[in-house]
Amino acid sequence: MQCEALTLARRAAELQQKEQAQRAYTLALHELGGRAPQEELEAASYLFFSEGDYRSAYNTFVSLYNRGHYQPEVMEIMTQAFYLPNVQEQMARYQKNCAALRKYPYLFRQDFPAFDDLPILFFPFEENSYFPFPLDARQFEDCVNVCDPVIDRNFFHDLENPILAKDVYSQYQLEYLYDNVRKSEWVGRDNHIYLHYTDWARFCAYLACLDFTVLLKAKKFVFLFGEEVSRYPIDFATDFGIDYSVYPVKPITYDEVTRLIWHTQLATHNGGDFFNEIFHQHPNLLTTESIIYSNLVDELKERKREMIRQTPRGQKGKIRRLSDKDVLVAYLFSREDSCDGIDFGSRICPAVLFQPHFKNLEYRVKVYDKRHLSTLASAQYEMLQNSPMLQGFKYIKTFTPMRRITTSYAATVRFMYQNVLNDQDSEESKHLIVLDEMTNRLQNRSFMIDPADRLYRDSVLVRFEDAKLNPKATFTALADFLDIPYTHSMTYCSGAEGLDPESLAGNVRGFDPAAVYKTYDEYANADERALLEYFLRDAYQEYGYDMLYYKGEPVDEQWVQERLSRLTCLDGYIAESLRLNLRSQEGDAALTEEEIDAQCDAYLQTVHDNRAGLVMRLLEGLRFYNQQGEPLRMMKKLALDPALLEQPLYH
Repeated sequence: MQCEALTLARRAAELQQKEQAQRAYTLALHELGGRAPQEELEAASYLFFSEGDYRSAYNTFVSLYNRGHYQPEVMEIMTQAFYLPNVQEQMARYQKNCAALRKYPYLFRQDFPAFDDLPILFFPFEENSYFPFPLDARQFEDCVNVCDPVIDRNFFHDLENPILAKDVYSQYQLEYLYDNVRKSEWVGRDNHIYLHYTDWARFCAYLACLDFTVLLKAKKFVFLFGEEVSRYPIDFATDFGIDYSVYPVKPITYDEVTRLIWHTQLATHNGGDFFNEIFHQHPNLLTTESIIYSNLVDELKERKREMIRQTPRGQKGKIRRLSDKDVLVAYLFSREDSCDGIDFGSRICPAVLFQPHFKNLEYRVKVYDKRHLSTLASAQYEMLQNSPMLQGFKYIKTFTPMRRITTSYAATVRFMYQNVLNDQDSEESKHLIVLDEMTNRLQNRSFMIDPADRLYRDSVLVRFEDAKLNPKATFTALADFLDIPYTHSMTYCSGAEGLDPESLAGNVRGFDPAAVYKTYDEYANADERALLEYFLRDAYQEYGYDMLYYKGEPVDEQWVQERLSRLTCLDGYIAESLRLNLRSQEGDAALTEEEIDAQCDAYLQTVHDNRAGLVMRLLEGLRFYNQQGEPLRMMKKLALDPALLEQPLYH
């Protein structure tokens, strides 16, 4: 098969130009695309033996084996290089697990096979990641990361009964259940976690990768295999002489709360308040309304200082050691509105629903490294990414509301302009101006995520329009993703002020769909909307929005320049607000009308130059990368159950 990269790789290898050869062989694997086994083996072997990108080599070896090519050669490499160097560690882990489980009272069989008789070999790929190789099928299964921080099912959909979970082969999920399901003695009833495994041999094989020893001390788990599931739920009073009903409910402590639901701010005026109103009064959530992040940080620091001042001298050290996460949880427990609706006798610990808010969320498209790659940078997001408050939670799920971009854009322009006009007598309003929301929105691609970013590893995007028009389908699906029960409290809007609160003066209340169809025509013209739709077309396509202003015509520099020259609606609001600002200056700072005109013209010219530079960069393509050069991907869209739709999906 002809492959230019392969030719270059061979030539570089002959000249002993190792790094050039490695890059060319890696590119060749992409170009070959699984169509030339001999050349793939050549490329993978060079990468592996020259200590290049072992991941590319490893994946190629697995692919070749599963397709039936060079199986003896591939298995020899895989065994010698990856399996045998790690087998003693796997054997030790298996034997340690077996020893602990043999003594465990709620596992009802003892026939653990010898390590050499296990039906699956685990070939290590990365830390905590393996390619399972079942000996009967003689094919590699998909790679599994037993510590991948993702909860892929709704364990807590039914809290009327003890948790019953089937075939959990994730260390992260096992620890999640252990940490979030309260002990039976703490809730006054049987509250064990029933783990049902359908295949005893497969369970035993995974004991080479998992660590149950740290999860057995509290005796929270009951193991059931195959038909043993018929014993669920066990009558502990009859079978073990334990009557949990004699125990009083134990109050929930701040350190029990380990789960964060991060409600992100994709942009301003995206309908986030509506989602907060739905989750308020949920029995398993500590909730807050939208909070300005900097204000909250300052308040929590002051509360911690006050706690230290009020604590006796010998106990101050304990308060000082409280983490930012613990202080946040304690703060929420102290607020009546945050606990409104909490079931303190629930089977599970509550999660924190948190929406840190910024007055203006800004992203910047930046170019870095020799490859001229584009990345996204946001000072506000970096604050959250580096926040001990957020990172202190062991388990994080993230959801992001999105509203039609042109509607959210126009609503933001309206909000900024009304803030300027509302009270020109106030010192704050005198210094406000309408900002360049076009440049801000074109750069705000926070729906594109880095899969390696912990805050977004387990995330979903949910459309505001779906939530308004199909609330049952949307919030049933969202509850399923967030691993909380869908409750009656999610069928109405509420807040600290009661039912159907008005989140902002003039906003619609509750499930009123008017906000879906309101387009704010006086705050954005057709050219502004067309520019947004074209340069955010990937979001429109991915998330199911029809483009109403960009009609699919070819786009070149001339098209862009024409649209840029006609952004008169936004420019008009910017200029008017700037003039009001400049005219408010008094005394020696007072300006003449000519000076005001000159400053406005200069300011708008700077705005126009920045816009033009940005859109020319975006015209080259909508490809964005993280700092390591890995491509960002679109956040997954929340999928709705068609059977629950009350109206056709919005487009």
